[in-house]
Amino acid sequence: MLQPKIKLTSEEMKYMALFESTTGATVQDCLIDEKLGRIIFVAKPGDMGLAIGKGGKNINQLRRMTSRQIEVVEHADTPEGLIRNSLSPARIKEIRVTERPDKKIVVVEVDAQDKAIAIGKNGRTIDKTRLLVKRYFDIDHVVVQ
Repeated sequence: MLQPKIKLTSEEMKYMALFESTTGATVQDCLIDEKLGRIIFVAKPGDMGLAIGKGGKNINQLRRMTSRQIEVVEHADTPEGLIRNSLSPARIKEIRVTERPDKKIVVVEVDAQDKAIAIGKNGRTIDKTRLLVKRYFDIDHVVVQ
C-alpha cells in the first residue's frame, strides 16, 4: 500500500486512472519525472504482465496517449524487493543497507556484465530506483557496484 506520507497530485491520479483503464492492471503509485519526461507506475505485485500487455502493447498505447516514456515497476514491501524489481533484468548479487545517523545508503552489487543494465542509459534506471526507494523507504542514496 501507499505510504501514509505520499500525496498524489491530481495529474498523477489522472495518469493512474488512465493506466488502469488502458491496461486492466492495478496501479499503486505514479511518479511523474519531469526531468526525464517519463511517468513511472508502481504496479500491484503480479500485475506486471497485464500492465505491459502482449508485446508491450499497453505501454506503447500509454506512451502515445501521454507523449511520455512509460516505465512500470512491480511494488514490493521491502527496500531490497523494490530495488530488485526496479533494476530488473540486471542480476543482483547482494544488496546492503547502511544506516548512518544522517542518512540511509544502499549498495547494490550486480553481475559485472549487468552493471550497464542496472545503471541504464544516462543513469535512467538507477535514477528511477533512487526516486522509488526515497519515496517508499526514505533511503537517501543507491550505489551500484
